[in-house]
Amino acid sequence: MTPKKIAILTDSCVDLSPDVLRRHNIYTVPLRILCADGEYLDGLTIRSADVYRRLHAGELPKTSLPSTESLEQTLRQILADGYDGIIGIMVSSGISGTYNLVRLAAEELEADNSGVAMRVYDTLSGSVGEGLIVLQILEDLKNGYDWQELTERRIPFLIRNTTVAFSVDTLEYLLKGGRIGKVTAAAGTLLQIKPLLAFSPEDGQLQSVAKVRGRNQVIGKLTDLMVKYRGEHRRYNLAVANGGDPAGMELLREKLTAALPDYGFLCDGEINSTFSVYIGDGILGAGIQLLD
Repeated sequence: MTPKKIAILTDSCVDLSPDVLRRHNIYTVPLRILCADGEYLDGLTIRSADVYRRLHAGELPKTSLPSTESLEQTLRQILADGYDGIIGIMVSSGISGTYNLVRLAAEELEADNSGVAMRVYDTLSGSVGEGLIVLQILEDLKNGYDWQELTERRIPFLIRNTTVAFSVDTLEYLLKGGRIGKVTAAAGTLLQIKPLLAFSPEDGQLQSVAKVRGRNQVIGKLTDLMVKYRGEHRRYNLAVANGGDPAGMELLREKLTAALPDYGFLCDGEINSTFSVYIGDGILGAGIQLLD
C-alpha cells in the first residue's frame, strides 16, 4: 500500500514555534513535566520560562514520556483528518523513551487499520535538530517525494546528516539530574568553563564536543563547529535555538549566517521544557543539516 496523504507526527522536543506547527499542520504529542504542584504538558501547560523560575527557586522537576492516552488521541485525530500515511519523527532514544512508545503504537495502529501505514524514526537528536528534519520532510513532500523514497532513503539520510550543538551555562542541573559527576561540575564552575554538548551519532546520548572559557566565546565556537560540520558540502539548512537568551540567539544567527550564507532555510526555536529541566537557562544552540 502506498499512502496518498501523509501526516507528520513529532513530539514537544521539536522546538518549532506553535505558529510553524499550525501552519504546516504538524501533529505533536507533548512530553510531561512533573512538578511539586502537579503534572504539566510540555509546550501546552508549561513553557521553558516556567521551568527556569522553578529551577531558580530550588525546585527540580522531573520529566516523563507522553501519556498513551494523548498519543492515541492524536493518532485518532490524524486518521479522522483523512491521512493514510504517518511519519513519526521523535526525540533521541538516547535521552527519552518516546521513540519506543510511538513505535509500539505504530505497530498496533497498522495491525488494527490495514489501510494505514506508519513509520517511526529515532532522530538521535532533539530540539532544532528534530525541527530541521521535520521541515525538510515537508519540503520533500512538496517536491514530489513518494512514500517509499521518503521512508527508505531520504529520512535515514537526513537523520545521519543533521547535527546540533548547545552551550550549557551552568553544570548545576546536569549534576542534580545525575548526568555528570561532582568533580566535573565543581571544576567547570570554578574555571567558568562552558561545555558544548551534541547528540552522539551512535546512540543519541549527549556528549561533550568542545569547551570554552566564558560565555563570550560560545557564539564563535558554535559557529566554528557548524562550519566544520559543513565541510565541502554545498547544500545545507541551518538552525539556531535559545533557552532564555533570545538576544544571544540573534547574535548567533548573524554570525552563523555570515559564515554560512548559502543555506536553504534557517529555523529557530526556544528550547523546550523537557530539555530545560536538565540544562537550565542561558542556553544557545546551533544546527546544520547537509543535503548533498
